[in-house]
Amino acid sequence: MSHNVLSPDAGQLTGLLPNLFAGLPGTAFGPRELSFVPVTANGRTQAEMHPLYTTAHTGQDGPAAAIMRYLPGAEAPAHEHPGFELIYVLSGELETDDGVYGPNSLLVMPPGSVHAPRSPRGCLGLVVWEQPVRTL
Repeated sequence: MSHNVLSPDAGQLTGLLPNLFAGLPGTAFGPRELSFVPVTANGRTQAEMHPLYTTAHTGQDGPAAAIMRYLPGAEAPAHEHPGFELIYVLSGELETDDGVYGPNSLLVMPPGSVHAPRSPRGCLGLVVWEQPVRTL
């Protein structure tokens, strides 16, 4: 299921969605509307994403990036990052075992790091994965 607008549960998460300007090979560079799809891979719950680019574009072990929306109560089980992961919190709060991160927080997860992100109140963020994660 795809959402082009915020659901009532997510409305309090995002004052404003980012204006996205994007282009992929064979497409025009220009404004794109954010549409979110549920993410349940690797045991995630209450998570949605708008892919910016995926391993379908970059190769099986390549980088990927997305605007991630964690609805209230969202969780991801512990996983390891073989490459860097960058998380920029746009709105709401993201929690890890190391703390609570609000808007304008930038988390840099180094290769080999393990975390289990969650968001009791919900959040929206830009996530860039250098390589696909490994579930534990």
